[in-house]
Order: sequence, then C-alpha cells, then structure tokens
Amino acid sequence: MTVTSNETKAATGTGQPARWFGAGRSTDVDARAAGVQASRDALAGRTASLVVVFCPADIDMQAMLEGVRSETGDVPLIGCSGLAHLSQTGPAELAVVVSVLGGDGFEVRVSAAPNVSAGQRAAGEHVADMIEELASEHKLLLLLADGLAGEQHELVRGAYSVIGATVGLAGGCAADEFLYEQTFQFIGDASGVRVLSDAVVAAAIGSDAPIGVGVAHGWRKVGKPMVATRSSEGHVHTLDGEPALDVFAERVGSTRAMANDAKAFQLFALKHPLGMSRRSGEDIRVIHGGNVEDGSITCLADVPQGALLWMMETDRAGLISSVDDAYAEAIDGLDGAAPLGFLAFECGVRFLILEADGVREEAARFAECAPGIPFAGFYTMGEIARTRGARGMHHLTLVLVAFA
Repeated sequence: MTVTSNETKAATGTGQPARWFGAGRSTDVDARAAGVQASRDALAGRTASLVVVFCPADIDMQAMLEGVRSETGDVPLIGCSGLAHLSQTGPAELAVVVSVLGGDGFEVRVSAAPNVSAGQRAAGEHVADMIEELASEHKLLLLLADGLAGEQHELVRGAYSVIGATVGLAGGCAADEFLYEQTFQFIGDASGVRVLSDAVVAAAIGSDAPIGVGVAHGWRKVGKPMVATRSSEGHVHTLDGEPALDVFAERVGSTRAMANDAKAFQLFALKHPLGMSRRSGEDIRVIHGGNVEDGSITCLADVPQGALLWMMETDRAGLISSVDDAYAEAIDGLDGAAPLGFLAFECGVRFLILEADGVREEAARFAECAPGIPFAGFYTMGEIARTRGARGMHHLTLVLVAFA
C-alpha cells in the first residue's frame, strides 16, 4: 500500500478532520486495479471534494477511471496523461497517481472545452467562467490541457482575461511518452466521466485558506544577449537582424543545416533553450523547430518583438536547486499557514536531463523541504503558473501548488 495524507483538525476539538489532502499511487498492470488502489490509498476512508488523476497515455483509460470512480463516487474529477508521474510514495515513473482534496472549506466546479486547437483563447475563457460561481475568499483555476494543441500561451491569456490578477492559475499540459502522437484529458461529475483529446479540463477551486503557487527553473544565462528584431507570437524570424536559425546554430557551434533532421533538431533544441528577460529573471522559451528555408525558429510560447534573449544552460545541481525556490514561493503564498499537500507540474525535459539518479535526488530534496507532506504530479509538455502579471505559460520549469 502506498498512501500519504495530511489534515487539519476541526477547531471544535472533536478530533475530526476539518480539511485534508491525500495522495495515492499504483503501478499495478491491471488498469482498473491501479485506479482502485491509488484512489483507496488517497481517500483513506474519507469523502473527497475534488479528485485529480494522472496516468500513462497508453493505459486503458476507461478501466482505470472505472476503478477510480468505484472508490471516489461521482465527486468532481479532472486528470490527464503524463510522461511520468510524481508522488511522495515512490520513484518518478509511469504510474496511476490520484490526489484528493476534502473536508471543510473547499468548493469545486469542473469544466471542459473540446477542440482546443481550433481556438485556444476561447477555450481558456470558457473554462474560466466558472470562477464566478465560487464564493470563497481564496481561489485557484487548475488547468490541464493537451500538450500537442499548440499556442498554449493563448489558452492562458484567455483564462486570465476572465479571472484577472486576483485568482491564482496553475496546471500543466498533458503528455505521452515523447511520442508526440496523442495525449488525453478527462473530466467527471455526476453525469459520468469523459475521456478527451485536443481539450482542456479545469477545476475552479475555492478555499477558506490560502493557496500558494511557486515556479522556478534552475537555468542560467550564458553568452551575450540577443534581441528578437522580428518576431510574431512564437515565431522568431531574426535575432540581432540576422536569421534566427543561423544565430542559434552559430551559438551552439553548428550551421543552419542542423535543422534538416527535424526530430533530431527538436531533441537537441530542447536542451538548449532561450531565456527571455523579465523583471523577476529569465523566462524559458523552448525552441520547437527550425525552418531551413527562411532561417526562422519556432518557440513553444510567444517571444515579443524587441525581447532581450540569452542562450540558457543548466546542470543537475541547478535543476535540483529549483525545488527550493518553487517550494519557498508556494509556501510564501500560504501566509504562514501550514501546507496540507502539494500538486506538482514538472517539464518532461527536466526528467530527461536529470536521468534516474537526478530524479531520485530531486525527490529527496522535496522530501527535505516538506517532510511527511503528501504531493502528486506529473511530467508535462508545458507548465502553467501565474503568480503575478498576465504571463503564465512556462517550459522547462517546476510548478508547485500548495494547499493550506
């Protein structure tokens, strides 16, 4: 059995849990059994207000979700597929991970928008509308989106246009095992469970206690800065007045022809991102492709014309140090309250760079930061976190959501 939970006691002194967070995990090869085990461990006999499920892309989704619902009932549920999965109770690997919120002081609404690639901004606006139904003092919009849908920043912009600066925003983009073929999102309520692709699912969470969001990446800038002299959204045509692909290739000791093999170029570029100057530091921009004909590069998020950019580098120590930074920022958002539990959204490229030993070291670092506090999460194809301002789409980062 793999179970972790944390709870606060009722002010009445009855000893009954007032509010709590639980997490469970299973690697059972039987999909339904995995859903049952992970849910049972997370619930520990309690009734949840929200269920969040992460799982492999190639699992029998319907069977797994039937197992989850057999334990959780028809309470609100959202979830998605991931590259690998995180929990306090085991190593980062393919697993079914279930986290649950429950007890006093939580209110939850869930929503979904299909066909998100046809209109990211409209999809973000649609799922954010339910925030208006919450009466709680503290609010968070949790988004789980298809990582293959493109223009993910527009989804965040749409959501932000509805919720504004006073509501927290966090989540991640669903992944497969780096096949780039199909990811899955799912949503459940009293009417049943739907398994979707090319969608965004969301939970609007209201809470009587604070919710903290922390984001950090552990990368550092290297070399001379560059200016995006001609760009449009995620397409960078020129850097310092020269074809962007040529400038990038020169910085890494190659030529424009390196992009002829699109897949090899993409894998290489994942580990050689750009950093965009922000007031709070460098915001990572992953290079997703290069056009050999016109010399442009494409990033997974927008790069405004005139932006100041650097090449970025990291190592194992740098990535692991981001655990401390993300944890500190998330805890700061709790205004002195003790955390009940965490949701974690971590870039899949970090998983590749850290490799097995580094992933274990990173998990140990988090356990040192929050001993005995349950957490659940997955490795993503894009991370969502807005702690200030309108921006909120990230890559190569670690996002932690802390519930008090």
